[in-house]
Amino acid sequence: MGRSPAVLTLARCFAVAAFLFVTIPASQAQTMNVSGRYQCAELKIQGKVLPCTAAPLTLKNDGRFELRGWEGSYLVNGEWVELTDSLLKTRVKIEPGHKIVLRYYGKHGLVEITYERRMAEMGKTSLS
Repeated sequence: MGRSPAVLTLARCFAVAAFLFVTIPASQAQTMNVSGRYQCAELKIQGKVLPCTAAPLTLKNDGRFELRGWEGSYLVNGEWVELTDSLLKTRVKIEPGHKIVLRYYGKHGLVEITYERRMAEMGKTSLS
């Protein structure tokens, strides 16, 4: 007894899918370029906006970061930038408009520092 038309159609679909899976190269996931110097744009402590005195955050092209003497490496993971040194790991959220937000609990409660990336080129300053 022969195979039913539905089974043959299903087998053909699987064969085509397997062929395409093997022959079409996988595309590389795009990594967002977040490197640059970030200036403090806004500081909130327990929801209250205060004058921004935070040190700049520098994300270098080689995957290293620097923040007021704290140095380590960073990795972009989806909508987060993970900052790591030998003892500590924290994440900053990537926000629209070339911003990243660091949230942590300090001695006065929840602290949110919004950093904005700016680039200076040949006498002009612009958002990168």
